[in-house]
Amino acid sequence: MHLAVDIGNSRVKYAVFDRGILLSKGCVDTMDEMVLSDILSEYPTVSRSIVASTRGRADETTELLRRRVGHCLRLSAHPPVPLGIAYATPETLGEDRLAAAVGAASLHPGRNLLIVDFGTAITIDLVTAEGVFLGGNISPGMAMRFKALADHTAALPLCSAVEDYVLVGRSTREAIEQGVLNGIAFEIEGYIARIEKEMNSLSIIFTGGDAKFFAKRIKNTIFAHCDLVFLGLNRILEYNASEESRR
Repeated sequence: MHLAVDIGNSRVKYAVFDRGILLSKGCVDTMDEMVLSDILSEYPTVSRSIVASTRGRADETTELLRRRVGHCLRLSAHPPVPLGIAYATPETLGEDRLAAAVGAASLHPGRNLLIVDFGTAITIDLVTAEGVFLGGNISPGMAMRFKALADHTAALPLCSAVEDYVLVGRSTREAIEQGVLNGIAFEIEGYIARIEKEMNSLSIIFTGGDAKFFAKRIKNTIFAHCDLVFLGLNRILEYNASEESRR
């Protein structure tokens, strides 16, 4: 069994896999001794683990997992991955972006992929049908956009996402809500339209905590998968434990 740990900007997420099947997942403030003990008491046969972090170093978590689980693969150490990397600065490539790309490619092999992760930041990445990560773009996430309007103006209130779709806001609050949501939707639709002209048979995959707000707003055939990063982390762990990475 495998344990995948994703240390995000605000919280730590984890998932337990058995032979490629996601059994359970959770979200905590810190992956400490008590949390890990609870996980291992429920899944005592976990024998391998992997850690990704958007906060940089994760030495304490990595050492804890190595001590308690016996094996921990740290993604920042640049282990082999089942993708070609055409990114000019692979050492700066976000670990969550790489994991999501690997997860998407494992779900949809042999297809051109546009992966949109709606998290603290919105990342838009491309993987070719030949299994090469080309790169992508990063822009502010939804909560960041709402907060920027409230923090950098004197009179605008702090707003949040709504389910309703309105093209033109009829109040200041509605104008902010729809301005942020529609702005993101139009941004993603613009990328899709441009990239589809250059890449045939493009498959579009949404992931991340805020993806639910955009799956219906964006008028394209998409795949939504909230566990894409976990799937990618588990696939990388499997890849490094097998003979594939040594071919």
